Amino acid sequence: MEISYEEFSKTELRVATILSAEPVEGSGKLLKLTIDLGEAAPRTLAAGIAKNYEPAQLVGRQIIVVANLAPRSLKGVLSQGMLLAAESAEGAVVILMPDKPVPNGSQVK
Repeated sequence: MEISYEEFSKTELRVATILSAEPVEGSGKLLKLTIDLGEAAPRTLAAGIAKNYEPAQLVGRQIIVVANLAPRSLKGVLSQGMLLAAESAEGAVVILMPDKPVPNGSQVK
């Protein structure tokens, strides 16, 4: 399905740093991430990456986030955005990350 440039331009992609990560109770797939998006307070994300990433290996990494997505509750965690990821040829989830550090909140262009 194609969307117009105007529709796509409504999507706010920003860079964030993961401050903490922990498994979501009752889910073998979700991790609860606390992120710094360059705002006054950290945000929480629920991400389906637990089968491919250990929480400890995520802390301090930068990610790309859909920052203006409406909040949604997943397994009791209010997710305030969505991280971008892709599926590898082997079927593993791979988080998309900047290859160099950038300031939190930077807009992805």
